[in-house]
Amino acid sequence: TSPGRFERVLRAGQFAITAEIAPPDSADPEDVYERAALFDGYVDAINATDSSGANCHMSSMGICSLLTRRGYAMILQQSCRDRNRIAMQGDILGAAAMGVCNILCLCGDGVQSGDHPEAKPVFDMDSISALSMVRHMRDQQHDHHYHNDQQHEHLHQNDQKRDQQCHVP
Repeated sequence: TSPGRFERVLRAGQFAITAEIAPPDSADPEDVYERAALFDGYVDAINATDSSGANCHMSSMGICSLLTRRGYAMILQQSCRDRNRIAMQGDILGAAAMGVCNILCLCGDGVQSGDHPEAKPVFDMDSISALSMVRHMRDQQHDHHYHNDQQHEHLHQNDQKRDQQCHVP
């Protein structure tokens, strides 16, 4: 895959094919390269999961960094479970600096099901609030200052919905 191919497929209105890469439990880049090579010729982009199953694996950012350098079109996954909005904005800016242009925002699996059930979930935002933030960052040329009162109220309302959906006390 190449970063340009994914965009071309989407702009042409064609059906885009993506797949998730299973992140390694190691820091060995060769593990990532071997796993990505399985998708060569089959997908338009690769989604790098973010601590899937609430288990510790190589980060989505790390995988995106490695594979973007190799010419793959990457989708950075951002789990609201593990980051507050400041950390998410920093990761998004870092990903953009590395050439990652695609983001998937989601709540994330509950930590009680993972390999560190004693970990504390963050859930500063829900996935809809995160999408709103990301879109605002994109539309404002990556301006990370996100303090508009109307948008802040929208985030607050979504935070309340998130607490119900993601079972946050």
